[in-house]
Amino acid sequence: MILSLDCSTLTLSLALLRADGTLVEYRLVGPPQRQSEVLPGEIEKLLTAHGFTLQDVTGFVVGLGPGSFTGLRIGLATIKGLAYALKVPIVGASSLAALAVEGPRETELFATAVVKKGEFYVRRVAPHPGPLPAAQGEGERSMTLAELADALKAAPAARMIGPALTDWRAPLEALGVPAASFLAGPLVPSAVALATLVTMPAAYDAQALFALEPHYLRGSGAEENPKFPPLPGVEPKARLKED
Repeated sequence: MILSLDCSTLTLSLALLRADGTLVEYRLVGPPQRQSEVLPGEIEKLLTAHGFTLQDVTGFVVGLGPGSFTGLRIGLATIKGLAYALKVPIVGASSLAALAVEGPRETELFATAVVKKGEFYVRRVAPHPGPLPAAQGEGERSMTLAELADALKAAPAARMIGPALTDWRAPLEALGVPAASFLAGPLVPSAVALATLVTMPAAYDAQALFALEPHYLRGSGAEENPKFPPLPGVEPKARLKED
C-alpha cells in the first residue's frame, strides 16, 4: 500500500493507494481541525478502515510545497519518521504541481498558494497534452499581489487555481484581473494527484530520506525577523531552493 499526503495548506489531503496506483480512499480534513493534532490519528483511521496497519505500507509520498511552513514541517516530519521506522521508500513532489495535475491541460495555469498577506507562491504551467512536466518545482517563485495581478492581466488566456483563490480573488479583480481568469478549483493539492507525479524508489534509501526537504522559496517569518538574527556560522536561508 502507498500512503500519500499533502500538508501545504490548512487542509490535510490524504490518500491510500495500492502499489499499482489504484485508489483505495481519498480524504480531506480541513479547519478548524489542526494538522498537528489530527495527522497521526487520520493516518491510523484511514488504514484501519480498510483492514490495514502501518506494516502494510510499502511506500510514502509527501507534498513538498511550497506552502505553509508549519504544515510542511508537520507533514514531512511525520512521514519521514514513519518511513525511517518502517524502512520503506519515501518520495516527494511539488504541491503546486499536484494542483496543476487537476487543472485543464489545454490551458496555461497559474497554480497559486498563499505565503502571507499580499504574497503568493506561483507555478506557471504551459498547456501540455501529456503528463505534467517538471514535477519537482522548477519555475516556482514568490510574487506580490500586484505582481500576480500584472502577470494574470498579461496572460488573458491563462487561468488561476489553488488555495489563494479562496480569499484573494476579489482583491485581484479590484486590481483589474478579469473574472474569466479564475477557475472554481482545484483549491487544495490532491494527495492522489501528488502520487501520479512520482516514481516510487525500488528500495529504502536512508540518505534520500534525510535529504528530503520542503520547497522553501523564501525565509520563514522567524528567519526574517531582525530581532532574531541567524546563529554564528549558520548561513541564512540555507535550505531555500535555488531557482
